[in-house]
Amino acid sequence: MAVSSKPKMNVILLCCLGFIGLGGIHRFYVGRPLSGLIWLCTGGLCGIGTVYDLIMIGTDRFLDADGNVIKVQ
Repeated sequence: MAVSSKPKMNVILLCCLGFIGLGGIHRFYVGRPLSGLIWLCTGGLCGIGTVYDLIMIGTDRFLDADGNVIKVQ
């Protein structure tokens, strides 16, 4: 599986913005605007989606829009 060009630390930091009301910014950053808009409008799916995404990013299973995994290069 290919590795995304997006730095993992940037995605993690943007994902953490979900805990202060800006959920979904990380999804816009990796090229997934529709789900980013859903996360933004629902507060990161009431925080559950934000926690889920952090787990997925931490375990190297979060994908960008091209299907590349977000991980430390």
